[in-house]
Amino acid sequence: MRQTAAPTARRADADAVDPRIEQALRYAVAIGAALVLLLPAARAFSAQIGWLPLWLLAMPLTAWWALHRFRLPLRAQDPVAAAAPRRRRAGAQARRRARPAVAGAAAVARAA
Repeated sequence: MRQTAAPTARRADADAVDPRIEQALRYAVAIGAALVLLLPAARAFSAQIGWLPLWLLAMPLTAWWALHRFRLPLRAQDPVAAAAPRRRRAGAQARRRARPAVAGAAAVARAA
């Protein structure tokens, strides 16, 4: 007898995100975006902490993405690309050709 409902229920519980943390990260992203867009000083470099947009926008966005376990958004499949998968060429992999010797380089080598 197969039980398929239990693993998906456990998986949904494991994938659940604490709404308080998500709300705080959304708030941090919104504040950081507003600061970067509206204040020219927020787009600058600080000697103490480095590039400010990194800390105001990129780090909260990365934390929010990590909170969702680095899932990528679902992409709509292109029907043409899905219907025609790429094919590999038949045969062996191409090899490099030997480079011909340059006459000038040989003369310089003999003179030295």
